[in-house]
Amino acid sequence: MSSTLIIVIMISVIVLLLTIGAPVKPMKIIGQGSVKLVIGVLLIFFVNVFGANFGIHVPINLFTALVSGLLGLFGVGSLVALHVFIL
Repeated sequence: MSSTLIIVIMISVIVLLLTIGAPVKPMKIIGQGSVKLVIGVLLIFFVNVFGANFGIHVPINLFTALVSGLLGLFGVGSLVALHVFIL
């Protein structure tokens, strides 16, 4: 699919949701999940940047992002511990 088609579809979905209205509860859950996922990716990114001096590298994928996003700093700590002690 071309990029213009994707952009047109996205804009039409946004306009449709703005005119009809989106169900509040599912959109709230999806929004909170997306925010947690992005926070998880950022936490892992900063661990990789600052941990490079110590040889720590946690791969950024869906599983590690979910763990660090849902569990926060404890999740990042557990991923680093797994990397250091097991891998």
